[in-house]
Amino acid sequence: MIKYPNKKQVEPKTKNYANLGMTLEADIDVTNTFYLNQGIAVIHKKPTPIQVVNVSYPARNKAKIVEAYYKTPSTTDFNGVFKGRYIDFDAKETNSKTSMPLKNVHQHQIEHLQSVVKHGGIAFLIVHFKYYNEYFLLPSSVLLKYWDDHLHNNGRKSIPYSAFKKETYTINFGYMPRLDYLSVVDKYFID
Repeated sequence: MIKYPNKKQVEPKTKNYANLGMTLEADIDVTNTFYLNQGIAVIHKKPTPIQVVNVSYPARNKAKIVEAYYKTPSTTDFNGVFKGRYIDFDAKETNSKTSMPLKNVHQHQIEHLQSVVKHGGIAFLIVHFKYYNEYFLLPSSVLLKYWDDHLHNNGRKSIPYSAFKKETYTINFGYMPRLDYLSVVDKYFID
C-alpha cells in the first residue's frame, strides 16, 4: 500500500514481465534467430507478397511505398529446415479462456498445411492462450480433426482449451530460446 500526502491510498500494480511487451511472432523470431545462431535449424518468417501500386519519391534515397495490396492470401507465417525435415507453421493467439476459434484459421491455410504433410513435411500451429500465458504446439492432424468436424458435421466452431491440454504439446517459455518449440518437434515428430 502506498500512502500519498493527500491521504489517498493506492495498491501498487503488479507487472507481468513474461513477454516483455513482445508479440507471439516476435517471440518466435527471437527463437528462430537463436536456433540459426546455434546451428540448430534454419527457420524464417515468410514475407507477405504485395503488389506495389504507388511510391512517393521525396528524395532520391527516401522512396516510400504509399499504396500496396496483398497479391495472394498468405499461407503460413514460418517455414524452414530442422534435422533434414521441412517445417511449416503459423502462429495464432487467443484472448479466450475456453477455446481457440477456428475462424482464426483460413481455408487456404488448412489446404497448405495438408499439402505440407502430404509431401512429408511437419506442419502445425503455435497457439498462445493469452489469458493463461500458455503456449501449445497444435499438430495439423488435431487441427484438421476439429476443422473437418466443424465443416462436415456442424461441429464446434472452436478448439476447446481442454483439448489443448489433452491433445497438443506444451511449449516452454524461457530466456534462450524464448519458445523452444523445436524440442517438442524433435520429441514427437522426428524419427
